[in-house]
Amino acid sequence: MPPKASKELTYRDVLDRIKKRDFASVYLLMGEEPYYIDLIVDALERSVVKEENQAFDQLVFYGADSDLEVVIASARQYPVMGDRQLVILKEAQTCPGSKAQLDKLASYISQPNRQGVFVLAYKGDNLSATSALMKAASKAGDNVVVFKSPKIRDYQLAAPIKEYCRIKKIGIEEDAVQILIEYIGNSLQKLFGEIDKLIVSAGQGAQRITAGMVEENIGISKEFNNFELIKAVSTKDYPKTLRILDYFRKNPKNNPSVMTTSMLQKFFSQLVVAHFTQDKTDRGLMEALQLKTPYALKDIREGLRMYSPRQSLAAISALRDFDCKSKGIGSLQNEYDLQQELMFKIFTVS
Repeated sequence: MPPKASKELTYRDVLDRIKKRDFASVYLLMGEEPYYIDLIVDALERSVVKEENQAFDQLVFYGADSDLEVVIASARQYPVMGDRQLVILKEAQTCPGSKAQLDKLASYISQPNRQGVFVLAYKGDNLSATSALMKAASKAGDNVVVFKSPKIRDYQLAAPIKEYCRIKKIGIEEDAVQILIEYIGNSLQKLFGEIDKLIVSAGQGAQRITAGMVEENIGISKEFNNFELIKAVSTKDYPKTLRILDYFRKNPKNNPSVMTTSMLQKFFSQLVVAHFTQDKTDRGLMEALQLKTPYALKDIREGLRMYSPRQSLAAISALRDFDCKSKGIGSLQNEYDLQQELMFKIFTVS
C-alpha cells in the first residue's frame, strides 16, 4: 500500500531517500519556490549516474526547446554504461502549452522505465490534480515522488535562513536575519546567495553573521535605514525621522520609497492588530502578528504606547493618500517631499 505521505514529502524527505540511493522511477517537482526544486534536481544529477557514465546515461532537456515525444522516447531507453539512466526535463513550465502538453507524459508515468529515473521540474505553479499527468501519478504509488514547493511567506523565512546557516556551520544574529528578510525579500535563492557572500567576506574562523556585517555588505547605512526609520517612528522621534528621510532623498537608489512605505504600512497594520489583541503577552502578540521571533515586538510595544488605535488607523489612511499622490493622482510633488508631508501627518494626528 503506497504511503499517504507521498504527496506531502518535504525536501528533506526527498533528499534523504536520494542520499540512501533509494531512487523513485519518476520525480514530479513543482511549485512557486524554485530553490528546493533545484536542490533536489542537483542531488539527483550528482547521485543517480556515476560521473564517468554521465555522457552516456544522463540526458537533460529544457521545456522551451523540447519535443515531448523525444523526451518520452529517451526516458524509455535503457542505460548504456551503468545500471540506471537519468532523464531530466528542466523548466517544464516553458513548454509551449505546457500544462496540456505535459499530459503526454501520463502514459510514461503509468509504466515508467524501471532502469531509469525521470525528473520533471515545473516552476511557478503546481500542476492540476485533475490533469491526466497528476491522475497517473496518484495511481503510481511510491514509485513516483510528487514534491510541491510552496512560496515561503515573509513571516516563515527566519527558520530556513537559520537552518541554512546551521548547515554552513555559522551562527546568525536575529537582527541580521530580519535585515536580510526586509532587504532581500522572500527569494530563498537570493537570500542564501547573500549568506554565502557574507560567509566568504567574513573569512575563515568567523562564527556568527552580525547585523553590522549584513548592513555593510548589502549597502545599508547603520544609522539611516528603514529599520532605524521604523524605530524613530515608533517612538515619535521626529528630528531623527527627518534626518533619515533626508538621507533617503540623497541616496534614492538604495532607499526606494516603495520599500519605505511598504514597511510603514506593515508596521501600522500590525499596530492596529496589536491594539485589538486581548493577549498582549509576547507569545500572544507574536501569534496574532504571525511573527516567528520577538525581534519586532520592541517597535510594536513602543508604537502601542505612542499611538492610539485611531492614530494608527489615521496613519494607514495617510499612507494610502501618499500612495495615490506618489503615482501623480492629485499631486505633482516628488516622492521624497511627499514622504515628509506623510510623516508630518502621522506625527501630528491627535
